[in-house]
Amino acid sequence: MKIAKLLEKGRSISFEFFPPKTEEGYKDFFANIKQLKKVEPDFVSVTYGAGGSTKEKTQNIVIKLAHEEDMNVMAHLTCISHTKEEIKTILENYKNNGIDNILALRGDPPNGCSYRVVNEFPHASDLIEFIRLNYDHYFSIGGAVFPEKHPDSIDWDSEMKFLKLKVSKGMEFGITQLFFDNKYFYEFLDRCEKTKIYIPIIPGIMPVTNYNQIQKFTQMCKATIPSILARQLEKFKDNPSDIVKIGIEYGIHQCEDLLKNGVKGLHFYTLNKSFSSLLIYREIEKYF
Repeated sequence: MKIAKLLEKGRSISFEFFPPKTEEGYKDFFANIKQLKKVEPDFVSVTYGAGGSTKEKTQNIVIKLAHEEDMNVMAHLTCISHTKEEIKTILENYKNNGIDNILALRGDPPNGCSYRVVNEFPHASDLIEFIRLNYDHYFSIGGAVFPEKHPDSIDWDSEMKFLKLKVSKGMEFGITQLFFDNKYFYEFLDRCEKTKIYIPIIPGIMPVTNYNQIQKFTQMCKATIPSILARQLEKFKDNPSDIVKIGIEYGIHQCEDLLKNGVKGLHFYTLNKSFSSLLIYREIEKYF
């Protein structure tokens, strides 16, 4: 089902995965998929590596989840290093296999390359426009949004200008970058309203499961860790089981606050693990 239509009907729950790198990873991947299927998510998504590095794997997993697991799937698609013909080939494959949800992203260039390398799609807005012009409304198109501003943005004016451009080109809903302080999300929604951007915005939630990993992610995307959470993580950083427990407890609190304030859904960045996301969802499922 098209995600834009789904969001018109009510609140959604969804999970994000990435293509595993090893055979063992694939076994774990599908074991976790089966666990998360039990909550009947409205959709799941599969990421796309930098510079298209997981192009084939992403497509294969998307199609497998749709056909063999009977799941509603959104395929991530980045455009930074692809030609129009390459993008069209990927979209045709998805269309031929009944995949009708795309998360259209600029993405990162391959390792060692700059953004000036080959580029028929300099921005996500160019990819969104290409999909809409070539496939009319076959695909439901989502895009990334950034409650604390994209790391490349000069200021909030430019951030909102580019988001509004993406919406004008055909972006129908947004999924946020990970964040831990809900105030940034609410402030972002206010900015959308003032800029006359009215598409549904789904918060992206990443349960903390690993101290070093979360430090890396937050530095990369410039996400703020609230002081109360930062102190807890620092105190128990050498005890993995306590970090997972802290992440689950904080995730429940964060999600409850978002749900009580009327969010359109929740999108969990699972990192291919079901445990924390599943436990958090079980505590908040009464809101769905």
